[in-house]
Amino acid sequence: MGAEEWVSSSMPYLAPRGQSAADAWAAEAAARGGTGRQRVVYAGEVAAPVEVSNAFEGPDGMLVVVRRRLMLLDERPCELTDTYYPLEIARGTGLASTAKIRGGAARLLAELGHTGVRVREDVIAALPDEEARETLRLAPGEPVLRIVRSTMDADDRAIQVDMMTMPAALQRLRYEIRIG
Repeated sequence: MGAEEWVSSSMPYLAPRGQSAADAWAAEAAARGGTGRQRVVYAGEVAAPVEVSNAFEGPDGMLVVVRRRLMLLDERPCELTDTYYPLEIARGTGLASTAKIRGGAARLLAELGHTGVRVREDVIAALPDEEARETLRLAPGEPVLRIVRSTMDADDRAIQVDMMTMPAALQRLRYEIRIG
């Protein structure tokens, strides 16, 4: 699959899925003839990066729950994703575990009484840090896209913040906006 064939939309990742549904990444990759899987490399409580603290409207370094994942397309690393949750929502739940969440995190959040109704994404082109460059198998000087996605509930409170890093050459992002 070449980069020109891959158009990524955020929409499939935002709505809760049924417990028996394939995860959104696996389904998206399969629809394009590939195999997508993810590996949770860490889950637990951490001090939030500044962007995450700001999104959660908390103090710098506030404690949050993070799920760090490595996304693979046909067994090639293609994305690093850190997903952050407020401690009061995620502590003691499957969001704080490396175990697979049946039906995905959006379904579990909804079961916990937290449904996303609005999403804001910031896309930044940058050079990766050394760890991301090595993990994603990038050549020196090869750029990445960093996407910071904040998902808000009906009270306009952030319930999830995703920080994604992916090789720029493999991405074409699609945003569809309905006006009116």
